[in-house]
Amino acid sequence: MEGPLTILTDFVRIYSIAMCSPSLYQHYVLPSINSGLDPKPDGFYLNGKKISIHSGALHYFRVPPAYWRDRLRKYRAAGLNAVETYVPWNLHEPLRDVYDFGDGENDFSEFLDVVKFVKMAQEEDLFVIVRPGPYICAEWDFGGLPSWILNEKGVKVRTSESKYMNRVTCYFNKLLPLFADLQFTRGGSIIAFQIENEYGSINEDGTVPDIEYLKQLKEIFENNGLVEMFFTSDTPSIRRDDGTLPGVLQTANFKVDPEKELNLLNELQPNKPAMVMEYWTGSYDHWLEPRDLPEPFDVYADVLERILLFPSSVNFYMFHGGTSFGFMNGADVTKNYQPDVTTYDYVAPLTESGDYTEKYYKTKEILAKYQSVTTKLPDLPAVSQKVAYPTLEVHGHLDFWDILDQLPAHLKVKLPSVINMENLPIKNGSGQSYGYINYRKKVGLKTTSSLKISGYVQDTAMVLLDGELKSKPLETKEDINGFGYWMKKDAELTLNSDKAEEKTLDIIVENWGRVNFGVLDDFDQRKGLWHGPVYLDGDELKDWEIYALEFDSKWAKSLTNWKLGPPSISTKGPSVSRFVINLALPQDTFVDLRGWTKGLVFVNGFNLGRYCHLGPTRTLYLPAPLLKKGQNEILVFEHFKPDIELSFLDYPILGDLKP
Repeated sequence: MEGPLTILTDFVRIYSIAMCSPSLYQHYVLPSINSGLDPKPDGFYLNGKKISIHSGALHYFRVPPAYWRDRLRKYRAAGLNAVETYVPWNLHEPLRDVYDFGDGENDFSEFLDVVKFVKMAQEEDLFVIVRPGPYICAEWDFGGLPSWILNEKGVKVRTSESKYMNRVTCYFNKLLPLFADLQFTRGGSIIAFQIENEYGSINEDGTVPDIEYLKQLKEIFENNGLVEMFFTSDTPSIRRDDGTLPGVLQTANFKVDPEKELNLLNELQPNKPAMVMEYWTGSYDHWLEPRDLPEPFDVYADVLERILLFPSSVNFYMFHGGTSFGFMNGADVTKNYQPDVTTYDYVAPLTESGDYTEKYYKTKEILAKYQSVTTKLPDLPAVSQKVAYPTLEVHGHLDFWDILDQLPAHLKVKLPSVINMENLPIKNGSGQSYGYINYRKKVGLKTTSSLKISGYVQDTAMVLLDGELKSKPLETKEDINGFGYWMKKDAELTLNSDKAEEKTLDIIVENWGRVNFGVLDDFDQRKGLWHGPVYLDGDELKDWEIYALEFDSKWAKSLTNWKLGPPSISTKGPSVSRFVINLALPQDTFVDLRGWTKGLVFVNGFNLGRYCHLGPTRTLYLPAPLLKKGQNEILVFEHFKPDIELSFLDYPILGDLKP
């Protein structure tokens, strides 16, 4: 019976006869596989042959699967010999004990066949580095941790606390066996695994992290048959060797000062080769802030050359960023809460839509000078054509109450007090993960009443009376300092009425993205109203109707009873506008949201992401695979003031300037 090693060896032997230059696999596999990646004092060795790792980060969950091969081939064409990826727990276990590795019926299911991705990388002559978490950062919601873990009383994420570790163990026992037969020494492409992620930064006060946690993770890896090289990654100059384990390779993350970081890395672990696990090629942006442009191009190229001259292996973070589709953007808390934008373009060598940049060509040129082995590279793949589709007019709309009326019954609950979305008693105890949560109650108003929300809103709130918006729309960046936003504690809103009467009060709270990086205290990421009661004229409001507005694909596709034309020009408050476009040939495009205020865009039921008129981004990338021949439906959920049309561009607006 033929095993995977025999089949692989036969394949590369036949392939080598047909081609003049060897592939990576021909060079490192033939005549047989005897050992994996080995960090020796004079460098890395793979199967006994010296190798300088030139890798690039690519998140399979941020790129439509129809484009995986295109991106991977562009990596190989640049001279990279490996691809690195994180694995997001929150997508692979969207509900407690419900797993999805590409075979589910969830919004991201199509993106989640990680086995297919790893195998495809091997087909494109790339090795693979896997960073399975359980925490991944990645500017991804909650750093990839599942939101439902927040409703387990007493759980302490990213520690050896037993409740957390039980959940991690259950998840890893499902995930890690998928990688066992994909390892290099078993004929696959995976050459290394990371243990956790930047764990040295978990404690702000400089105390030693929970090393027992890392030890337990390593043991779970080993128990699930992982045998390739293990490593950790952090910035040496910040936490030195905190967050590392004896016998596990330490790697470095940074953007500048390579000699400083790499010399310290060598000091911390002598007689080991240097590896930059994250050379930050660019940067990401936050809503309501100017675009964060990275160091000049010549600085990028200079730092890369100095890394390779050191000498050190390198992984580009990111080489292609992709998109944080749907509600998957993360957030920072460097000073205050800072939600990340939808695009993850990152100013990387390949753009969000997969186009080549000056940085790509320069990287290819520099890497060619430092390749220790000459192997066959593919020709540069063509880039996708971008089109600006004709402007669309509104076909129909739904007002906010129409939306609530069509919400399934199982997403509506009655509770005595307000509560965070993660603790809603829905979905077999998994609670609500993303989107919006609406708190509704009939209230008796005076001609002038005062509404008070205890503590902080997490993250934004809209107040409606009988369906009419009463809180202030987000018009300027200064508005976040007032009622309805995360900055103000115990905020109050004056409600004026023509007469004292009973009205329906709705408080719609948006989860704008959970924090993905920080110390342990930052990871209490419950969303909604939960710091304390809501008061009206000093009296606590009780007995609420609460609606879980997760706005998933099933919801978007189920909407009916559209009212003709756009919402009334006098409409104040949330609404959904419907557009239809017929296509003979779907192509990449960018949705132009400059005429809109704040909200979401859905394409054929898929949540494309968030937009906000305060920027810095003004467009959303719409890849062709999300479109289809024939009729396509586009929905725009707008918080405040909808436009009467929807436009497209053949280029993105990521900041103040066209790229």
